[in-house]
Amino acid sequence: MNYRVVGIGEVLWDLLPEGKRLGGAPANFACHAMALGADASIITAVGDDALGKEILDALTERGFDVDTVSTHRRYPTGTVSVEMADGQPNYTIHDDVAWDHLLPTREAEFAVSRAHAVCFGSLSQRHADSRKSIETLLSLAPSAALKVFDVNLRQSYYDEGILRSSFTVANVAKLNEDELPIVCEVLGLQGADDRARLVALIDAFALKAVALTRGGD
Repeated sequence: MNYRVVGIGEVLWDLLPEGKRLGGAPANFACHAMALGADASIITAVGDDALGKEILDALTERGFDVDTVSTHRRYPTGTVSVEMADGQPNYTIHDDVAWDHLLPTREAEFAVSRAHAVCFGSLSQRHADSRKSIETLLSLAPSAALKVFDVNLRQSYYDEGILRSSFTVANVAKLNEDELPIVCEVLGLQGADDRARLVALIDAFALKAVALTRGGD
């Protein structure tokens, strides 16, 4: 039996100097899970525009059933402008786009209700509409499912409320070495080093596990 995996949140085009590339952390999660043999779904939203159609086509080509992807007439497909400065990328994540208003459709609710693992992030909760939808969907996940919180601190799109509620509903978390001290400071957790901070995070929210990524290390 294949594991049923669901990514909830943003899907977008990264507008790179060399051209656009499909992105969004939950979408990347689902795409990698699909490539590894899982039965994966993406719950998100695109605009009723050319970029949205291209995303639907790209997901279909990768083997996804796109009935869990809503199409909005009012909001455009998400994009991120990427500019290089001194060899480092600068990202501008454009606001009030389709995935900021993703919907808990019947198809989305069904996908989550039978999932073995569900991944969601902090960026996709920057708007009240998507935050409420994500909370609704997560409440439908089976009690035995992994609920993976992918901490994704971008620009000013996070606060204590988003972090605390997300860690509370999650049982697994993933964050990078730059995000860990910020998260601990915001949540009032103490630790002399990374390992101690991770243990504090696990203990505070009764997590099964935390994955810390360390860039080049």
